[in-house]
Amino acid sequence: MTTPDAALSPNAATRAKAALKRDPWDLPDVSGLVVGVLGGTGDQGRGLAYRFARAGQKVIIGSRVAERAQTAADELGLGIEGAANADCARRSDVVIVAVPWEGHGKTLEALREELAGKLVIDCVNPLGFDKKGAYALKPEEGSAAEQAAALLPDSRVAAAFHHLSAVLLQDPETERIDTDVMVLGESRADTDVVQALAARIPGMRGVFAGRLRNAHQVESLVANLISTNTRYKAHAGLRITDV
Repeated sequence: MTTPDAALSPNAATRAKAALKRDPWDLPDVSGLVVGVLGGTGDQGRGLAYRFARAGQKVIIGSRVAERAQTAADELGLGIEGAANADCARRSDVVIVAVPWEGHGKTLEALREELAGKLVIDCVNPLGFDKKGAYALKPEEGSAAEQAAALLPDSRVAAAFHHLSAVLLQDPETERIDTDVMVLGESRADTDVVQALAARIPGMRGVFAGRLRNAHQVESLVANLISTNTRYKAHAGLRITDV
């Protein structure tokens, strides 16, 4: 019987074994990275931009209209800059996609060149709403993150920051946000960067949750959280136990 490592070259097998032995909480220093937020004028985007800037990260808000992005940046302060989406993508090391689901595909398709070579973190949740509340939609590609990966073949796509309360993110009186961030991606180096970014926000922790093929259920869980928050008038997040 052939073992998984037998299919790898000796060097690749050695690297794979070394990666498994690595401390999963040994994360890189990401303090010098410029974080761009596409959709940074919306509630989730504004909240993420505010939290990262408050943690000392250089942040650029992107919008279809540069003036609208700059207005949002001026309102948030903390050295945040505003720019048109294309300029935001070009100037950032890591780009968070926080646009509405309805414009997700068109936005990324238009920015394929500017996002080439970048680490793109998709936090979009494909949801529908009716009289019964929120419910999950399933894109043809399987998830918003997989749609991003299909549209951005020259980018490195990860998925994270789906389950965060925009209210808490934007509240200046909230010092800590005690929650875990489920991080998905194809490269450990990339998911480590995303986990390290999550850890920049006090109280927050990034936890690896699989490859992009598992993104649909992570995105869908937001519909459940919306129901929970509606019933209990809360801002519920997630905690992963025993890790």
